[in-house]
Parts: sequence; C-alpha cells; structure tokens
Amino acid sequence: MINPLRICFILQINCIILIAMLAGCGNDDFSDLNRYISEVKVRPKEPIKPLPEIKVIEPFMFKPEGLRDPFQPLEQPEKAEGVDISLGSGIKPDTTRRKEELEIFPLDGLRMVGTVNIKSVLWGLIKASDGTIYRVKVGNYMGKNYGKIIRIVSDKIELMEIVPDKPGMWREQPTSIMLTE
Repeated sequence: MINPLRICFILQINCIILIAMLAGCGNDDFSDLNRYISEVKVRPKEPIKPLPEIKVIEPFMFKPEGLRDPFQPLEQPEKAEGVDISLGSGIKPDTTRRKEELEIFPLDGLRMVGTVNIKSVLWGLIKASDGTIYRVKVGNYMGKNYGKIIRIVSDKIELMEIVPDKPGMWREQPTSIMLTE
C-alpha cells in the first residue's frame, strides 16, 4: 500500500529539483546575438528597386441598350415581343397546332433510350428529364423549336426544327438525338 505522505514528499523533491534546473538555465550572455546584429548592420545596403510603371487603362462604358437581360429567361419564339411570325415568306411554325407532350422539354433534356417495332412501324423510346419514357414515331413533334421527327433508325432519331433566324424570319435546322443507353 502506498503512503499518501510519501507521494507528497516525492512530489516536493521533484519540484525542488525542477526549480533548481530552471534556475541554472538563466544566462545573461547575449554575445552571439549581439555579434549577429553587428554583422547585419555592416552588410552593404542594396538599392531599392523602383516601383513598376503604372499602366493607364482606358475606362470602358457598358451600354446595355438592345441587349437581352441575362437575369430573365429566354423568350419563346412565339412569345417574343415585336416579332410577328406571319411576316416574311417561306418557312414558319404552325402555332395553331396543338402541342404534343414532348414539346415542353428542350431537346437537351431528352434522351433516346431505344426503339421498338410494333406492326412493322419503328417507334423511338425517349426518356424525358422528369424520368418518364415516351414512345414516338415519324411525324411526332418534340423539343421547344417545333422539332418534327422525320426519321427513326435503331441508333438515332432525326428531326427538323424550325428556329428563328431574323425577326419575323424562320429557317429549318436538322438535328438528331443519338441512342444513349
């Protein structure tokens, strides 16, 4: 059994030894520090490099007139202000036609996931960004730019979109969706 008085005595002896050791560490000899300071003061002074020349930059005045506000969503072609789709000649979308299910999605939000042959008709399988899989055939529409399906093959669906070219003018643009899965 350990005696508590003996532990206390041992701790007191250890503290006295530690204090004696720390007292021996005190030294007023700063000769090495003084010598280093003297060496640094004797070194030759280097000239200070001049500041780099300041380049004058001409101010730029940003004029946003006529530019689209980047914080507003893109306008849909049929809703664009001041654009009458009946103007011009030639190609124009049929805005009186009832929209199909896949026309609410942009083309980059649609993926071709396969094909299925039903009664000698090849149908494309399209997965929309909401996860729903739709069955499409030649003649169906998809995408926001009036994209009409013109051909379906085993690895892609070809469309012809009608996109705005100039105010009141439209042009056809071929595009395709490749099989991804």
